[in-house]
Amino acid sequence: MLTSSAPVDSCSAAAACPVSFTGSICSQPGWLVALSLRPSGAVSVPADTVSSPRPSGVVDSVPAGTISYYAGCSCLSDRTQFPSFFRTMPSFVFQVRAMLQTMRWFKWSWVGLLFSDDDAGRDAARLFQSGLDQSGLGCVAYSEALPFHNDLDKLQRIVSVMKTSTALVVIAFTYANYMFNVLDELLYYLEKVNFTTSDGDRVYFDENGDALPIFDILNWAWLPDGSTKFHNVGVVKMTASGDEEFTLDEDRIFWDFQSAKSPRSVCSESCSPGTRVARRKGEPVCCYDCIACSEGEFSNETDSTDCTVCPEDFWSSPQRDHCVPKSIEFLSYHESLGISLTTISLLGTFVCAIVLGIFVYHKETPMVRANNSELSFQLLLSLKLCFLCSLLFIGQPRLWTCQLRHAVFGISFVLCVSCILVKTMVVLAVFKASKPGGADIMKWFGAIQQRGTVLILTSIQAIICIVWLVSASPTPHKNTQYYSEKIVYECNVGSTVGFVVLLGYIGLLALLSFLLAFMVRNLPDNFNEAKLITFSMLIFCAVWIAFIPAYISSPGKYADVVEVFAILASSLGILLALFGPKCYIIILKPEKNTKKSIMGRGATKT
Repeated sequence: MLTSSAPVDSCSAAAACPVSFTGSICSQPGWLVALSLRPSGAVSVPADTVSSPRPSGVVDSVPAGTISYYAGCSCLSDRTQFPSFFRTMPSFVFQVRAMLQTMRWFKWSWVGLLFSDDDAGRDAARLFQSGLDQSGLGCVAYSEALPFHNDLDKLQRIVSVMKTSTALVVIAFTYANYMFNVLDELLYYLEKVNFTTSDGDRVYFDENGDALPIFDILNWAWLPDGSTKFHNVGVVKMTASGDEEFTLDEDRIFWDFQSAKSPRSVCSESCSPGTRVARRKGEPVCCYDCIACSEGEFSNETDSTDCTVCPEDFWSSPQRDHCVPKSIEFLSYHESLGISLTTISLLGTFVCAIVLGIFVYHKETPMVRANNSELSFQLLLSLKLCFLCSLLFIGQPRLWTCQLRHAVFGISFVLCVSCILVKTMVVLAVFKASKPGGADIMKWFGAIQQRGTVLILTSIQAIICIVWLVSASPTPHKNTQYYSEKIVYECNVGSTVGFVVLLGYIGLLALLSFLLAFMVRNLPDNFNEAKLITFSMLIFCAVWIAFIPAYISSPGKYADVVEVFAILASSLGILLALFGPKCYIIILKPEKNTKKSIMGRGATKT
């Protein structure tokens, strides 16, 4: 019987407080909902024997031809022990199922359990506890056996337990058990019983001697005058086909609370999506804590026991209730770093174009002619390529940009350094030719030889790049190792050996240019280009030596930033060191742009 009560501190009728206790539950403010079920449509058959409730012990042997309307023990369904027992009262198995369905309907997961201290009560309590554990519907806050006699001390203890418990719903199994004996010549007919009552309920005995179970769910309300009112709000029954039918009209239930809704009786609130259940040690399974999922994990169900790891290309949302695609990181044209580096690259290219225009316009002047104009033009063109190749490192990596970026970079810088190396060799040859017996040395450094040397040195780098691209071509790569929450788009170099050989060849030519220029830095010319070459190669080597540890220690897009910075810094250093002083004289000091000023007193004519 489903009951709704008034506040327990307001009870005054004898029915509300049948026994007077010191500090009884009737003096404790709060709410209490008690739940029990009674069978509906029971059919009684006269018999000779009535079985009374027992405070302890086991069910005795049942005489042949016994029929009962009050025996609900599940043990009596065992045809091996009780082959001649019949009953119109359903066993406690179905009553327990009805209790569990009622709990599921109202979402009660934290209840108290009371049962009579006899075979029937203990059997019902055992079945209820077992069914509760198997279904996972909830937990028992306390379980108490009601004494067979009015044991005041024991009742006082039970009341104290109920007062201190947080469970607001009590499940009770407390009713007497009667059994009747039936004559042996009725056994055959009892097995054939099958009829329908005036209420439309079908009655028959199954193979275990159990009748078709039917339970009414009643709403029990205490009225202000102390009386009680009952009305039917649902039914629980077994159909003839063996299916269980549970019907409950919740709108007809009267809840004597301010909210006028069913009470919420749980030990712990449900864990929302984004969290998982963490059991409390030593407490029932219904008592737990809700722990937020870790980064990269999610849960999208209520009361999830585990958090699921997001797929590789996804990351958990801030609420940890679903996965979102990871953010993608690369050196973009739209961010401040990308914009700054692009601006410097284009500015450097523009400056190279201006210097080239100045040299072309003044190509007949002594300053331009004395500095090997053809190599100067080639050097300026290669510097423009060096500035522009840095743009291949900016933007989302694609297959063609990954394949071209280091190839164009390597060939452009070798072309640049080769021009510088050849210029240095020409300066050294001019110095040697001024010595006695060195007149023939210049035939090895004519225009054809200079072009050929630059072409051969650059071709070697081109071969290195071709072998690298053919054997282990760089490809775009999604790197998820640097950061857990985002994907870094980068170019996988393919072959580390190829990358090292490319850089090593550039470094070798730069070091050779530096050493040769350093050897002839003290030539007697007023304008000694060897000093400028020495300074430019010093800047170049310093930049790329610093590049190596910075590149290795920089993760993700910052490795590209370091490489682009090294390209731009070394290119700008060469441009300013080699062509800055020359442009200064050509534009601002034209009076020094004469053969006499450039060669100086005692200088050797070239």
